[in-house]
Amino acid sequence: MPNSNDDMIKEPIFLVGSERSGTTLLRLMLDHHPSIAFHFEFEFAVEMIADDGTLPPVEAYRDWLVSNRIFRGSAANLYTSLDYRHLVNSVLEQKRRRDKKQLVGATVHTHFDRLLHVWPDARYIHLLRDGRDVARSCIQMGWAGNAWTGADRWIEAERLWATLRNRLPRSRYCEVTYEALVERPQDTLGSICVFLGVPFHESMLSYPDDSTYELPKATAGYQWKRTASEEEIRLAEARIGDLLVERGYALSGLPKLDLSPWQVRKLRLQDRWTRRLFRVRRYGLFLCVLEVISRKTRSSWLARYVAPQVEAIGRQYMK
Repeated sequence: MPNSNDDMIKEPIFLVGSERSGTTLLRLMLDHHPSIAFHFEFEFAVEMIADDGTLPPVEAYRDWLVSNRIFRGSAANLYTSLDYRHLVNSVLEQKRRRDKKQLVGATVHTHFDRLLHVWPDARYIHLLRDGRDVARSCIQMGWAGNAWTGADRWIEAERLWATLRNRLPRSRYCEVTYEALVERPQDTLGSICVFLGVPFHESMLSYPDDSTYELPKATAGYQWKRTASEEEIRLAEARIGDLLVERGYALSGLPKLDLSPWQVRKLRLQDRWTRRLFRVRRYGLFLCVLEVISRKTRSSWLARYVAPQVEAIGRQYMK
């Protein structure tokens, strides 16, 4: 059991980027390296940190953490003797010790700039995917109702990374694209390993043995070219065209779409209703109503009842 006098992990590795950008695939590859233990989603470590770096009261944080779905699935012990920084650090340390590996890291999709307030010397791997594919994937997950709003997560992650990158020395981050990862997995993983100071190991590509993920295929990149409608492509490019070009992605060449403020409001409204209908179809009206009540009332006991059921249904659709 750790105690508050334990040293913090000095240089944890954080994989950052938008949701639906391939972070799960890369995380599995990293976790199968004989020297790297890699935790899955780790947003709970920073979600309650204020933008100015103020840490939450540890007692309130522990109470919140108990009902957090991701933490519950982490197999980590919740040590009540630790302050906030050592408590979140202990989750990574427990993962490293369980796996008996030298390095440890985790995936963070949101608020990852706040990681600096806990681990000032952390290292970062930024994974970038074509925002048009991210938008389409968010629609398929029921997180967005159209390509315009489907780009929200990608925009937020890329803007956040641009801010964080400016605060880091060049030696503490590396940037890779999803397209390179699936087209040239060994080369891309090799460059990441050089950054981390470990040799590439073939076991990084053994993850299909114990996961639902297949080996990478080059056709996994740029799926929007084969599956998206012209309307979807034009909507996405109207929203993120300039940022796509800035990130090195070529535009489709389709006529540019100019939207009025009213058309944007209409897209937002359509998005809201589409997402609600998606959740009702997937989880049922009764469970959706209970979920809303638990969120509005901040009822911990109701959240503990609802969350496991929502999670169980959601797992059936997650790759």
